[in-house]
Amino acid sequence: MNKLNKQIGGIIPIAAAPFTNSGLLDEDSFQQMIRHLQQTGANGITLFGLATEFHKLSEQEMDTMVDITLRELESTPNVVSMVSITEHTSEHAVRRAKQAANLGADSLMLLPPFFLQPSEAALIDHISKVAASVEIPIIVQYAPSQTGVRIAPSVFLQLHEQHPNIQFIKVETQPPGRYVSQLIEGSQGKLGSLVGYAGVQMPDVLDRGASGIQPGCSFTEIYVALFDLYQSGNREAFDALFQRLLPFTSYWMQGVELIIQVEKVILQKRGIIASDYCRTPYYALDQIERNMID
Repeated sequence: MNKLNKQIGGIIPIAAAPFTNSGLLDEDSFQQMIRHLQQTGANGITLFGLATEFHKLSEQEMDTMVDITLRELESTPNVVSMVSITEHTSEHAVRRAKQAANLGADSLMLLPPFFLQPSEAALIDHISKVAASVEIPIIVQYAPSQTGVRIAPSVFLQLHEQHPNIQFIKVETQPPGRYVSQLIEGSQGKLGSLVGYAGVQMPDVLDRGASGIQPGCSFTEIYVALFDLYQSGNREAFDALFQRLLPFTSYWMQGVELIIQVEKVILQKRGIIASDYCRTPYYALDQIERNMID
């Protein structure tokens, strides 16, 4: 199958990076987590989002995680593999993009460089170079609150016209709904949207035509159930389940390090990973926050 035609959408969780209690990458827990996610009904798995603590991983560790993920997903071709390219220089980003594509990744998620807030022209150049280097779908991650870099929808529309393999924008503005509408309407539906931020705005963005949600990975089954209810038209059951989840996700999404730690505690309590260790600096949960998880 031409990977440009591969179906991307639904629930595509961001994989966590499990560590041992001494801070080493726990390859066994990571493999077990990927195998678990394959059985949840998720439509894909993304590596190296913010929830993967990409900024705390070495290049060798990232290579190991890519190798494990792609090897495991060979048995479930309906689960899309998505590797995030987070390098701040075009030279490194292009090299990593080509490497992921050559290893068999179905798609890439590209986080534009944000250190020292590069100009719009520099951002366009960076994204264009990466897109031109591969022939697989690209999802550009737009997270202005976390990166401090703002990009107008018109820029992404222009990039899509120049590089058709830029097929989606992961919208993490707050609120994301209007941005999703502007992308879809401006491209006449050719440029799709995925939405992160723990799906806090899930009802609104799905109503506006977003193709899917990219949450964390510790309770993927709940997001899959929500998406299935929405797709089936059972809005009453969808709204009821979403309202049960919202008080938790809205609290946890007050900080990236907060939800990273919460995700790991949940994964450990469910027996999916061995340790909830986060590399320092990290957010230390207090007892009330741990009680909320229970």
